[in-house]
Amino acid sequence: MGTVIDSHFLGLTAIVTVGYQFLFFIVTALLKFDKVTDFAGSTNFVIIAILTLILKGTWNFRQIVLTLLVFIWGLRLGLFLLMRILQWGEDRRFDEMRSNLGKLAIFWIFQAVWVWTVSLPVTVVNSSSRNPSLQAADIVGWIMWSVGFLIEATADQQKLVFKNSPENRGRWCNVGIWKYSRHPNYFGEILLWWGIFVASTPVLEGAEWLVILGPFFLTLLLLFISGIPLLEVSADKKFGNVAEYRLYKRRTSPLILLPPAVYGNLPFWFKASFLFEFPFYSRSLPQEGLNWYRASGGESSSGLKMH
Repeated sequence: MGTVIDSHFLGLTAIVTVGYQFLFFIVTALLKFDKVTDFAGSTNFVIIAILTLILKGTWNFRQIVLTLLVFIWGLRLGLFLLMRILQWGEDRRFDEMRSNLGKLAIFWIFQAVWVWTVSLPVTVVNSSSRNPSLQAADIVGWIMWSVGFLIEATADQQKLVFKNSPENRGRWCNVGIWKYSRHPNYFGEILLWWGIFVASTPVLEGAEWLVILGPFFLTLLLLFISGIPLLEVSADKKFGNVAEYRLYKRRTSPLILLPPAVYGNLPFWFKASFLFEFPFYSRSLPQEGLNWYRASGGESSSGLKMH
């Protein structure tokens, strides 16, 4: 069936994704109900994975495993985010969008692009007739996914418990694995999707290697656009004048899990070059906090400064 549109299901999955996201966009726009946005994104991955597996119908082991991994990730994340937003109330990301149909439409278009692009490795594997024997890349990819999934799920649960405790109201989360990364959930998500890509490589040939755009796009999105930058700005504005927070930020890796004693003693040029501690992550620190941060190691001797 899918080959009527294209041999790799790229057109089919694009149509399904746009239709699915458009449905939720209509619900959001008409009812001003934005509690289902993250659920719509996560479950769309599941739909694409299962649909392409069924349409191809070859049901080889690699296809089943990758589809199962996407199903587990998407269902867990979708239900977690849905329950969290129902518990916490409105999604603050949409405060400026609810009355602006144009901005709301752009958000949903971007979400559709995100889903379709990041799903590319699974889409191409499920559409392929090639079925080489299991290789080291399969095992490595599955291990990467497992570690990433465990980190993301643990981080989400630890932060939820932290936020639900009245004594933690008005504080930033620095418990559990949040002691080793300011955004461990994003680290887990990036790792697991790169794992899915690695596990797809035994099947790829020629232009199919362009599916690397999936995890690459996700990484860029979380590092530079809608992930870490937005949360860093928000946290800096709330806690930037608190000495404990500034110390936490200086000693805690923004993404990769590292012991604070190790990360805190690294020179800033090394953090910025290899560990994703980009200067613009601290551009919203209040001037008092920014000066303290620089004096405590936030500015390197090589002249790389915080903005």
